[in-house]
Amino acid sequence: MIRGVLLVFTLHFGNRPASDPWFAADKAKHFFMSAFVQSGSFSLLRDAGLGRHAALLGATAVSSATGIGKELYDKRFGGDPSFKDLTWDGAGIVAMTLVLRRTQP
Repeated sequence: MIRGVLLVFTLHFGNRPASDPWFAADKAKHFFMSAFVQSGSFSLLRDAGLGRHAALLGATAVSSATGIGKELYDKRFGGDPSFKDLTWDGAGIVAMTLVLRRTQP
């Protein structure tokens, strides 16, 4: 947990481009891709026989790892890692989780 918090602060306070707006096409891509990964992971885990709660937790882990992995990739290979991107990833995960919780069992 501590490493995760340190990662977020490192990404947020690192060398950031002057322009990293909260609302941009890139942020929408992060939101919808995270929602897509959450939905797909949930479906695969349910098909594998996991219960709804376990599948939601597993899908959240997969989606979070995907978003964090993307930012780590950006940091290592010259991209622009961003706390704001991670925030939009989290928003997509939460939004899709709320939708999935309302679906039929």
